[in-house]
Amino acid sequence: MERLKGIAMIIVGSMFWGATGPMMEWLLQKTAMTAEFMLAVRLMIAGILILGIAAMQKKSIFSIWKNRNYSVQLLIFSVIGMVGLQFTFVKSIEVSNAIIATLLQFLAPIFIVIYTSVIGKVLPPRSQLIGIFGTLFGLFLLLTNGSVSGLLVSNEALVWGLLLGFTYAFYTLYPARLMAEVGVIIIIGWGMIIGGLMFSVAGQLWKTEQWLLLLDPVNVFLIIATGIFGSFAYILFLTSLKYISPVETSILSSFEPLTAMVISVVWLGATLYSWQYVGILLMLVFVVYLSIAGSKKAKLRMSK
Repeated sequence: MERLKGIAMIIVGSMFWGATGPMMEWLLQKTAMTAEFMLAVRLMIAGILILGIAAMQKKSIFSIWKNRNYSVQLLIFSVIGMVGLQFTFVKSIEVSNAIIATLLQFLAPIFIVIYTSVIGKVLPPRSQLIGIFGTLFGLFLLLTNGSVSGLLVSNEALVWGLLLGFTYAFYTLYPARLMAEVGVIIIIGWGMIIGGLMFSVAGQLWKTEQWLLLLDPVNVFLIIATGIFGSFAYILFLTSLKYISPVETSILSSFEPLTAMVISVVWLGATLYSWQYVGILLMLVFVVYLSIAGSKKAKLRMSK
């Protein structure tokens, strides 16, 4: 029963996160809303919601600021991890679409493998190399539809996609120890609020006329939904790890791009070609393979 609870959590969480991409794409395409304004409002909503939940659980949400080491790490995570990930994700959507942006974040495991190999001064094992090349081949099909004559997306989209993979890898690796010592919800909540404040300054929210866009109930619904869906997606993802393994979580998180794809095709009228579907399938298969290979490698190190 506990395992089924974990499976349900990661599936629902992945679908929540996958749904936010098309919502943000709609806001960027159909309104005059900028990425900075949307992210500022979205992150502030999500951050306040998450810290509110933590406070209701009787957690000390302000104690982290009393420890200089923790607060410095939190600021680094917020600036590079939270702001970097959110901005590159939205820019990837803006210059391509939600489907491609959601899949490009799956490049993160490749950056993680490269990082661990450089730190450990060893080449990745053959299983991880197979996973990397398989993922990259799937990405090639997604971006070209199997044609070597050119990309179906702009060079700008490719650059933002690579930055998205890197920032997602940093977002995953850097705060691991801090989250273990302070608490995941506290770190994510403050990271979102700090990120929201940074985007507020960047977008000069105090003098923008974009607030008038929130007079439209559809815009209000979508921007609040992206904040709430994003918050609960991460909470459900992390909570699921209590009941199922990281490998199972990785496999079931494939519902994220699948949700983004279905919503984008049905709601936004996105068009994909045959070899792009093959590329999506290959990327999902080999990202899962990378996760399994990494899990086996970690178990071998622990057994020695």
